[in-house]
Amino acid sequence: MQRSLEQRMAIKFCVKLEKSAAETIPMLKKAFGVDCLSDRQIFRWQKAFAENQEDVNDENRAGRPSTSSSDDNVKCVRDLLNTDRRLSVRLISEKLDITKTIVHEIVSESLGMRKACAKLMPKVLTDDQKARRLQSSNA
Repeated sequence: MQRSLEQRMAIKFCVKLEKSAAETIPMLKKAFGVDCLSDRQIFRWQKAFAENQEDVNDENRAGRPSTSSSDDNVKCVRDLLNTDRRLSVRLISEKLDITKTIVHEIVSESLGMRKACAKLMPKVLTDDQKARRLQSSNA
């Protein structure tokens, strides 16, 4: 993201110097190497800046923002897991009517949990929790 912003600024600079897109492309490829924008993207930005567009950031895209991993859904998944940690992602998905991929994302990223011995648990255990786990497994 940062790299493409730098490249758009360079394209804008070239437009200010009245360089053509054909002159701009080799300079960008030399400066940015394999991370360079495609020729098509360079032409698009060159045209936008030539038509007096000042902003180097992308415009907002149309479409509905993702609401699946909202705070409400995270809270529902957390509450459900607090009642029974042995629930699978599929069962949570069915109970809450949320897709499995979103439930997995909420469990692993938002709640920081992973599956261990058929039980969802925090990824990082304290020393006390590790000792209790060891004692319960030896019993």
